[in-house]
Amino acid sequence: MPQMAPISWLTLFIYFTTVMFLFSTMNYFIVSYSPPASKIMFYSTNSLTWKW
Repeated sequence: MPQMAPISWLTLFIYFTTVMFLFSTMNYFIVSYSPPASKIMFYSTNSLTWKW
């Protein structure tokens, strides 16, 4: 079985690293997260006081 030249290994490493970087970047920016507005002030200040 013939072995690959080192320049070919370097090319494959650069190729797969670039593909992984692009895939990760696209996954990060394609998700648009919007927090629900109803849970922003869920706790009132009266419920945080101690009841002895």
